[in-house]
Parts: sequence; structure tokens; C-alpha cells
Amino acid sequence: MRFLRALVTVLTSVMIVGFILLIVLLVTRFPDASAFVLPERINLPENVGAIAFTQADGWYAIVTDADQILIFDRADGTLVRSVDIVLPER
Repeated sequence: MRFLRALVTVLTSVMIVGFILLIVLLVTRFPDASAFVLPERINLPENVGAIAFTQADGWYAIVTDADQILIFDRADGTLVRSVDIVLPER
């Protein structure tokens, strides 16, 4: 019986230390919030709604409800490319 108590105590301690380590790593490794700067204004075509947004260093992209991906230049907000999404027949 003493062995089981010791085993439970050790396993609980390892789990608590692992959880604290996980929280510390998330806090210290999470990138600076200033890296996630959204564009001030995005001009979409008429009657088109945005479904998703993604960004990289020099561009950002909007997935629209019209099954298109619109890629914009980050510096001036101009539309660089439009990609039609073609889904397979079901």
C-alpha cells in the first residue's frame, strides 16, 4: 500500500511540474503581439464577404464567400492576385 501512495505522489508531482513547465514555455516562447498587426482597411469587391484572413511578411490574403482567395500587398493594400477556388464534385 505504501508503494502505491508513493507512486501516486511521484506521478502527481511529475504532472504538476510538467504543467508548470508547459505554461512557462508558452508564455516565454509566444511571439510578441506587435507582430500581429492587421491592416487598417481592406477594400473588398462589391457584394463579397470575408470568410478567413491570413498574413505573411509582405502580403495578406482574404478568403471570400465567392470562393476566391484575394492576395493583397501589405505596403499599399493593392490587390496583387485573385485565385478562384475550384472544389471537386461530390
